[in-house]
Amino acid sequence: MSNLTAFITGITGQDGSYLAELLIQKGYTVHGLVHRPDALASSNIGHLVANPAILGKQLLLHNGSFEDATHLRRIIAKARPAEFYHLAGQSSPRISLELPEATVDSIGMGTLRLLEILRDLPDPTRFLYASSSEVFGSPSHSPQNELTPINPTTPYGAAKAFSQHMARIYRIAYQLPTCSVILYNHESPRRSGSFVTMKIARAAARIKRGLQNDLVLGSLSGRRDWGWAPDYVLGMWQMLQCDPVDDFILASGVLHSVEELVASAFQVVDLDWHDYVKHDRNLVMTVEPLAPCGNPSKAKRLLGWENTVPFDAMVGHLVESELSKLPA
Repeated sequence: MSNLTAFITGITGQDGSYLAELLIQKGYTVHGLVHRPDALASSNIGHLVANPAILGKQLLLHNGSFEDATHLRRIIAKARPAEFYHLAGQSSPRISLELPEATVDSIGMGTLRLLEILRDLPDPTRFLYASSSEVFGSPSHSPQNELTPINPTTPYGAAKAFSQHMARIYRIAYQLPTCSVILYNHESPRRSGSFVTMKIARAAARIKRGLQNDLVLGSLSGRRDWGWAPDYVLGMWQMLQCDPVDDFILASGVLHSVEELVASAFQVVDLDWHDYVKHDRNLVMTVEPLAPCGNPSKAKRLLGWENTVPFDAMVGHLVESELSKLPA
């Protein structure tokens, strides 16, 4: 592809920052939408922003909100990206139960506005939407694949499903190269501290350093399909190189419980987790998806993609990163 120009929403998030790095390494000019320019220095792309060889040359940042269609239309029309990665949006199923209207507007209508803008561009832009395993809700079978019925159980999942459907509709109705990646849990040291993986990794590190006494969690029996975030970002890029583009599940295909996550994290710091973990029933979600496990065989077969970092190694990376931020 001659025009190596990409646009990323959510560029300061975990996935957006890894994707920006990957694309810059591949010679792309990367445009990113940022909501809080004052916080860039301490964000996940702080190191890119601080590099004068990159900022303003390979990395061009635009202030604004993807809810503002008029402003966004101007930015995108000027950038004319060959590839568009829509990663931004409210990211918590739990919060979506408290703020359903804000969630649906942020995720669903935000995506629709982008698709309408891209439909008007003179040259077709390859568009990837970051969907979620939450679209399957509590699936009747496991593992799930690209043909599993969509049946969300949270406003977050429903909004993701709407966006995923709209991307498919624009592919069919307007012949736009649009696709969705159905992402299962994927972690890295850049993951927000609100996620249970980082909450556990941070607590293990702080307890080891004597800065915290215990870790309070809800259910330890909940299971997830956890993978390594940089691998998943590579998969997103690989998806947009396909012709024609198509939807894919990116997952490790292996389930682990929260208890296994806790045990692995505390093993890194050589502590017995039973001595420090406490239970709080108020932290148990009212709607708990039933063991969402993805089948990544289509991605492996057609993209050559797979999750390369095993579960314990992933947890080790998280804990070691947290330890490195603390005084010895």
